[in-house]
Amino acid sequence: MQKSKIIEKVREAGIVGAGGGGFPTHVKIQAEVKTVIANGAECEPLLSTDKYLMENNAGDIIKGLRYIKQCAGAQEVYIALKRKYEKAVKEFKLIIGETSDIKLALLDNYYPAGDEFDVVYNVTGKIIPEGGLPLDVGCVVINVNTLLNVKRALDDSSPVTDRWITVSGEVEKPYIASVPIGISASELIKEACVKIKDYRLLAGGPMMGVPVEENYRVTKTCSGIIVLPENHSAFIKQDMTLRAHKKRGKSICDQCFDCTIVCPRNLLGHSLEPHRIMRNLFIADENISVYTPSFLCSQCGLCNMFACPMDLSPRNLLKETSDALSRRGVKNPHKKRNLKPHPEREYRKVNASRLSARIGVDKYEKEELPVKSVLPGAVRINLSQHAGTAALPVVKEGDSVKRGQLIGEIPRGKLGARVHSSISGKVKKVTSGYIEINKGENK
Repeated sequence: MQKSKIIEKVREAGIVGAGGGGFPTHVKIQAEVKTVIANGAECEPLLSTDKYLMENNAGDIIKGLRYIKQCAGAQEVYIALKRKYEKAVKEFKLIIGETSDIKLALLDNYYPAGDEFDVVYNVTGKIIPEGGLPLDVGCVVINVNTLLNVKRALDDSSPVTDRWITVSGEVEKPYIASVPIGISASELIKEACVKIKDYRLLAGGPMMGVPVEENYRVTKTCSGIIVLPENHSAFIKQDMTLRAHKKRGKSICDQCFDCTIVCPRNLLGHSLEPHRIMRNLFIADENISVYTPSFLCSQCGLCNMFACPMDLSPRNLLKETSDALSRRGVKNPHKKRNLKPHPEREYRKVNASRLSARIGVDKYEKEELPVKSVLPGAVRINLSQHAGTAALPVVKEGDSVKRGQLIGEIPRGKLGARVHSSISGKVKKVTSGYIEINKGENK
């Protein structure tokens, strides 16, 4: 299949990075690169949908990967996954054989093994420059769920209407499901049977997930709905005001630099030392250059949730610092290349099991989860589920739509992704931000 045809069918299907970034895939695959890497290193505690997909859809993932290889003109193709995923490793080996054009790259069980920067270094030995992208070192990294969507778009002309998701935490019946985009979190947790009275929800994993309400609607980039006690540190730290973060930090930060010791970007040689930024925030240093390394933070959460012995929140402060600099028109000045990893990098990696225990979610971990079907009576589909500009509605209230029908188009000349109806029914409401559809029969 011609490159232009692959790109067009991916664009038509509305495919975006399912790993969480949400970058429109039809734009990502236009570049020609030496190396393509399928990312199956799913490292957030409790999330297991990528593992399930690799175990049960290895052939389709490989077919999607070969389409990307062809499109990018790549010479090297890898599937990066944890060696502990023995069933998935076996499935891939059965399909690709010993002399395949696709190689397996087996990773250790640490967090954040699934981060693009770590994946690229572990697979190729190359370090993405400060402020850079995998393209800067001749790589494209694509999540395995995204590759499954690519295969279905190319072979079946299927748009993205569903999302594989893990529902876990303080529930009696954790599960995995492929659910219509736009389904509510309340419908998902009802199926799981919440065990406690005082709880809150995270969209995503316990490390990088975002607190949401029960009326939250699943998007193309949502990998999980996690139910945790309302007093869990994941909520306490995100709810705290910036003023409170600064006040606590100024009072009790002892400059132990544990946050820097485990920082994944620092371990890859980037100019980020969170403890130094913390110190200068508290002494109110006016020199902007001491704060600009905050642009390099990946927001992985290790400093917040794992490292700090004083229970402070470097991640929150680094995010606010970089945002404040951006509002002032300051751009990331850090572009260092030819980086070298920290000599102790291999010894400072945070074991994923140890991390789960530290943040109090190890009791929810399950080797295997059942697969369920959860069908909503209505959906609310966001028109911005991706990097770039929101899609423009192409339907109006009262229209009958079918599952897979285009309801949001990319604005002309803008970066974006198409949006399709995830159920058949009637359009109830159209706004600039979302489209509501009630389930029904189309005659």
